[in-house]
Amino acid sequence: MFATEYLKKNNRAALIDAPPDPKVSITVVIPCFREPNIQATLESLADCTLPSCHTEIITVLNHPEYAASETKEFNEQTKRVIDNWINYNSKPERCFYVIGPVEFPKKWAGAGLARKTGMDEAVLRFNQTGKKSGIIVSLDADTLVEKNYFTEIENHFRNNPKQVGATISFKHQKNNLEEKHLEGIILYEQYLHYYRNALKFTGYPNPIITIGSAFAVTADAYVKRGGMNRRPAGEDFYFLQNLAQIGTIGEITTTCVFPSARLSDRVPFGTGPVLQKWIDGDEDLSKTFNFDAFIDLEILFDNRGKFFKIEKERIKDIFNVLPKPVHDFLVADDFVLEIEDLNKNCSNLKSFNSRFFQKFNAFKILKFLNFSHEKHYQRGDLQEQVNRLEERLHT
Repeated sequence: MFATEYLKKNNRAALIDAPPDPKVSITVVIPCFREPNIQATLESLADCTLPSCHTEIITVLNHPEYAASETKEFNEQTKRVIDNWINYNSKPERCFYVIGPVEFPKKWAGAGLARKTGMDEAVLRFNQTGKKSGIIVSLDADTLVEKNYFTEIENHFRNNPKQVGATISFKHQKNNLEEKHLEGIILYEQYLHYYRNALKFTGYPNPIITIGSAFAVTADAYVKRGGMNRRPAGEDFYFLQNLAQIGTIGEITTTCVFPSARLSDRVPFGTGPVLQKWIDGDEDLSKTFNFDAFIDLEILFDNRGKFFKIEKERIKDIFNVLPKPVHDFLVADDFVLEIEDLNKNCSNLKSFNSRFFQKFNAFKILKFLNFSHEKHYQRGDLQEQVNRLEERLHT
């Protein structure tokens, strides 16, 4: 089977007693830690139009080993509520399962390990049915979905069989928010779209928005990628950016998920913490990366082929004619070593141009943006940067 070695390496045994249904082709995984509204998420899924295949929904109740007794009891009560709900709502073509509560070790407790636990279980079940094309969908326990959620995910991968994954369109829930809170989530969504579109403008080949509740991956690609990481936060960003190194990640725009816009201090970054900082006055969401920095990246990416098969001193000469923020970053980052490594391992220009982005990837881009705004640029008004980008795209 396609995932046997992966499962053996990760020491995985089945957490769900029921045998997998060979007709299941889509499995949704929902990490759930101290979530009061998980039933609304499950009901949203139960209301969806059924696709042609069967589906499974796996909720992973979890808490860290050091969690307070109140949290543990909350999760136990949630388990009882979900079990009772499942008794009335599961059907052969759409089965709901709940794992846990699982107690995670202090070092790894968090969303990453919870998501990994559920996704590994999905892989195990797809492995048993030999379905490496099975689709594993990541969702959050505070998120609602459109009625065509399953059918559009199914259609996308049927029409794009070579894609290793896909992001899903999202809109945060905005009902009953106070004015400052509402303003913050609108600005944050605008920033996310600006950042993705600005990356696309530069010529970067993997401009995606990473939201934990809004992506899907094929079981085979999940295994080839090495599975979900155990990071307590940002696990979705790291997973998707690394997934992009093995194939194309598409975008499902024909359905939508609706994550909560709630404030949160559970993780160091992400929607909840960003909004909390906005409310507290510690972060100005009306300011963002200056578009000039993305123009600089476009120039670098347009000229990357000039680095192919040239001597070290010539590499530095090309550095010198690039925009100063790029020049200074490449020198500080010692990027000449990365170029030399590419030249050792790329036999032709096409391969070099493609593999360049394995070196100057999303992590490096973010590092450059932070560097350039410390040394050269000031953050600009978000709407102004959006307008500049749109004007550039239409010239």
